[in-house]
Amino acid sequence: MKPVFSRYLPILAWGRAYDRGALTNDLVAALIVTIMLIPQSLAYAMLAGLPPEVGIYASIAPILLYAVFGSSRALAVGPVAVVSLMTAAALGQAVAETGADYAAAALTLAALSGGMLLAFGLLRLGFIANFLSHPVIAGFITASGVLIAASQLKHILGVKAGGGTLPEMLAGLFSALPETNPITLAIGASATAFLFWVRKGLKPLLVRLGLRPRLADLVAKAGPVAAVAATTLLVARLGLEAEGVAVVGSVPQGLPPLTMPDFSLVLVTALLAPAALISLIGFVESVSVAQTLAAKKRQRIDPDQELIGLGAANLGAAFTGGYPVTGGFARSVVNYDAGAETPAAGAFTAIGLAVAAVALTPLIFHLPTATLAATIIVAVLSLVDFSILRRSWAYSKADFAAVSATILLTLGFGVEAGVSAGVAFSVALHLLKTSRPHVAEVGLVPGTQHFRNILRHNVETDPAILTLRVDESLFFANARFLEDMVQDRVAEGCAVRHVVLMCSAVNEIDFSALESLEAINQRLGEIGVGLHLSEVKGPVMDRLKRSHFLDALNGRVFLSQHDAWVALRGGAPARAA
Repeated sequence: MKPVFSRYLPILAWGRAYDRGALTNDLVAALIVTIMLIPQSLAYAMLAGLPPEVGIYASIAPILLYAVFGSSRALAVGPVAVVSLMTAAALGQAVAETGADYAAAALTLAALSGGMLLAFGLLRLGFIANFLSHPVIAGFITASGVLIAASQLKHILGVKAGGGTLPEMLAGLFSALPETNPITLAIGASATAFLFWVRKGLKPLLVRLGLRPRLADLVAKAGPVAAVAATTLLVARLGLEAEGVAVVGSVPQGLPPLTMPDFSLVLVTALLAPAALISLIGFVESVSVAQTLAAKKRQRIDPDQELIGLGAANLGAAFTGGYPVTGGFARSVVNYDAGAETPAAGAFTAIGLAVAAVALTPLIFHLPTATLAATIIVAVLSLVDFSILRRSWAYSKADFAAVSATILLTLGFGVEAGVSAGVAFSVALHLLKTSRPHVAEVGLVPGTQHFRNILRHNVETDPAILTLRVDESLFFANARFLEDMVQDRVAEGCAVRHVVLMCSAVNEIDFSALESLEAINQRLGEIGVGLHLSEVKGPVMDRLKRSHFLDALNGRVFLSQHDAWVALRGGAPARAA
């Protein structure tokens, strides 16, 4: 039973080796991340359309559960910008359709997402992350960053404006411009400018003033807290709430409550698809960050265990007043840079946030929502990377088309349309590439036993021998392509007497492809042309031996392409190609 427990409870592995040095590093990292998370959690809950305290709730139990079940030692789990935006979009539509309570629907969404992730992990389906290509994910996150920043401008201006797409948001903001509250605008713009400066300029300044780099980094990370404290004090002292400045208001003081999601059939049905999309995007984002950080310390991430860890975290959020969570890029990097050694750093962070929920919530009554909006804008704009368009255009026009379409659909039709399009484009690109595999006619490099593409190298060929190197596994989507190519190449009256399929890159031949090979063999046999295979891999040959194909093959199977060349070369003189 020990290996089973160790597989599903990574805490048993790192917990046995935990020492005082790791404890010190984890406590320092937890302090830094807690300072960063307090304003972020409040802001992301507001982005999701939920009360600010929900962000704190969603950052306590989920972090503790991930510390037990997660495989990453640096990943910081909690509310993140993209998932918060997707949550707002999903809940807005579901509540409008079903009439359910918004907060209860958020719990249900977290429960569904957690259940899906947990089930995928137990079924070892971590490979699903491969169904979203990196360029498409980059395009989706870039577009989401723009959408999130645009959605917060109404709080910076102090106006009421809605919309789930960029055109709707811009139209709403434009029509509401005359109602701009100048005091709110001054607070929001000042907070935004300050946070941008803190992000880039505060640490170098403190180092120049003689502060040690690590302490300077800690002070810089506390920048958002300084903005929160300063603007809250300003609003409270000057009574700016009476001047129309929107504030957070009363926030319940205490630990996260025990809650029960609404599992009514109509609500669950409405939230199933959004929960699946949120689970997929959250998992891809989380595992990408976890693998990047793990590689720096030569550690290993288990995608299947990550699914279990994130599933447990989301279930924890569902029953403690939260909403869907995942691993955040910014806070995970901060956690790593601060020296976190183990997931215990996350547990200490959860304790710090619990203390904040009990003791500090009365202090944020006068916190202006414009400051939280500024926190979100500064955080998400770091995710925006339009250079992916230039880089994908230079490398692959197909990837550029997928990225462009994902960005435009996300901006124009919302996050659900964007992520659905991203999944569809990723799968479509894969099918497009594999359905038309690269097949090269090859010849012998003079003086060697190597065979290369006749269009790229000066090689020897024989008019009686046609050698095609298939650079892809053969399956139902591309089998007919190979059939058609061989048929077109071996035209009536040509000198070809032998066709050799060089299979060095073929890792699998499925049943549909086997039938295509049988059809090729039959057609070539009818016109007196032999079909041969060379360099067939062991597992592929094992399958072919279980069929009747080798018995019916009118040619031979050669160990190497050079063996085929020597055995089949006829009397026709070789020519350079």
